[in-house]
Amino acid sequence: MEARIERVWTPRVADKDAHADAAEGNSWIIGDDDEVIVIDPGEDAAGVLEMVGDREILAVICTHGHAAHVAAAIEVAERDEAPVALHPADRLQWRAAHADADPEIEMADGGRFDVADVQLEVISTAGHTPGSVSLYCAGLEVVFTGDALLASGPAAHEGEFPDFPGQLTAIGERLLGLPSQTRVLPGHGEESTIANALRRFDSWVAAGPSPDQG
Repeated sequence: MEARIERVWTPRVADKDAHADAAEGNSWIIGDDDEVIVIDPGEDAAGVLEMVGDREILAVICTHGHAAHVAAAIEVAERDEAPVALHPADRLQWRAAHADADPEIEMADGGRFDVADVQLEVISTAGHTPGSVSLYCAGLEVVFTGDALLASGPAAHEGEFPDFPGQLTAIGERLLGLPSQTRVLPGHGEESTIANALRRFDSWVAAGPSPDQG
């Protein structure tokens, strides 16, 4: 069966991601009628599991370790005894939500996940956090960017950019080279495209690390 993508809007509770588009989070489900991968389950396990239904969860992938994106990861994964994937550089952020449990998969740049008839490629996009990753699906022409890149630009965390130059470098070197028609499915707010990011990238650089930029 052909893979498709579904979005679950998740309420923001534990994390204060002070960006214009960050009022609520996006959890993404990619798969078919039989199996799925959940990306950034947020804090609402019930909402995610309702959308998944009786399909098998193959893995729960966290684009980064902030609580607003990972708080429900263990509960969602446990339903089908699925592994949780996180870049090891974000273990400290993960601990804020899960002090006594570790992700089973330590993601690395170039890693692959298969679901239905498509594949997700792990792209390191550090900056928002040390271990931020994006997930590129060539088959569906989409990239899941977490908080590395929103429609309005790089996302701040709690009103600040921990590594703004690094975040811009990740966008410029790792994401803008993807096909321009690629849909950007972010951790907050509405989707965009790589073409839109290309048009606006210079303005983000010029604006500097302002959480209201974009």
